[in-house]
Amino acid sequence: MKKDIITVTLNGEERELAVLPHRSLLDTLRTDAGLTGTKKGCDVGECGSCTVMLDGEPVNSCLVLAMEVDGRSVTTIEGLQPSPDQVHVLQEKFMQCGAAQCGFCTPGILMAAQDLLARNPHPTREEIRFAIAGNICRCTGYSKIIDAIHQAGQEGAR
Repeated sequence: MKKDIITVTLNGEERELAVLPHRSLLDTLRTDAGLTGTKKGCDVGECGSCTVMLDGEPVNSCLVLAMEVDGRSVTTIEGLQPSPDQVHVLQEKFMQCGAAQCGFCTPGILMAAQDLLARNPHPTREEIRFAIAGNICRCTGYSKIIDAIHQAGQEGAR
């Protein structure tokens, strides 16, 4: 099958990718771009583990065709870090609070939390619960996740 070339700003860097017309953004990120931080869970938009930012808005990358991101900007969990030797405040708080168990849901939750903090720097616990409602964690009771996001907000993470 013929591949098409798309140009995408991926984690701040312009990239050209050869993609199959029917391939999802998720599969393109993992297979074609080599960015495996975004996880493939349900593949039908139910679990949120594949959440990325598309033009600054959170999306389930399993529901977006790669062809749809031509000329657009995508930020994955790999792009959350301010630099390769520095973790984002959210990542630091997740470590400090023990918010990650198996870690499979963590990239999607971090991206949803980043979106929340960008829009609402000091969310309440209820606002955090609502913001991550589309992200399923099978290991925790969410309390440590909410604690970590709340602490990051208290410290002014964005």
